[in-house]
Amino acid sequence: MLDASAVLAFASQSSVYAAALVWTAVEEGLVLAVPATAVAAAVAVLAEKDRAVLDVLLTLPVTVVDDLTAERAYAVGALGGEQLDAHAVACARDRGWPVVTAEAHRYAVRDEAVEVEQLP
Repeated sequence: MLDASAVLAFASQSSVYAAALVWTAVEEGLVLAVPATAVAAAVAVLAEKDRAVLDVLLTLPVTVVDDLTAERAYAVGALGGEQLDAHAVACARDRGWPVVTAEAHRYAVRDEAVEVEQLP
């Protein structure tokens, strides 16, 4: 499960580790979940040239975007805190997957039983 910082790391091509994770998922047929809020956060700060790379990530056959439906919005809101982080936690918790992030400190105060994997 890629959070906003991991999505940004891949799309901006600033992390070989994020790229390796995505391309390994493609080769192995492993699903990558991306919260819709992470997509919005990435679009807000990415340079125009990097949005094409984001589009590649979003159209990969292994990428699933977790939409912020009304039901999901209630679940995310109930978690409290920064909503961008809460959406990532909700996605990871529901799937039983770790949150892959470039900013593990954002999840340090969470009481959730969600594993956090820091990108090197």
